[in-house]
Amino acid sequence: MEMSNVQIVPAPPDKVWSALNDPELLKRCITGCEAIEPIEDNQYKVSMAVKVGPVSAKFAGKIFLLDLNPPESYTINFEGQGGMAGFAKGNAKVSLSPEGEDTKLAYTASAQIGGRLAQIGSRLVDGAANKMATDFFAALARELKEEPQGSA
Repeated sequence: MEMSNVQIVPAPPDKVWSALNDPELLKRCITGCEAIEPIEDNQYKVSMAVKVGPVSAKFAGKIFLLDLNPPESYTINFEGQGGMAGFAKGNAKVSLSPEGEDTKLAYTASAQIGGRLAQIGSRLVDGAANKMATDFFAALARELKEEPQGSA
């Protein structure tokens, strides 16, 4: 599965970068996310509940941040196991650039899935992934708008 998009986020790049590296804020923005806990520098343990069509599962996995170039870009590698539902692994390249007073966030992601998730069909999986991305960016925009002005 491949996915790419560009979003305008209502905050300057340094503030968006900070938000994208704040585990508590990310937990609030990612649908179904139950925990994001640092393991060591740029590595996190993640647990989340996911529903794709008829398949529901709790995933446990890890996120690795690579090629960090603050506040402009990084690569996120992820891997997770969902028991009988299967597995997911992949990466996303994220870049930030100024867009007036806002930030243009561009990403390209690729993922591989296996198990029951792979059996339910790519249209359902792609639709669920796109919905999760849309929901994430809407939540991120809300979080950044709710922060008091002047804070970073």
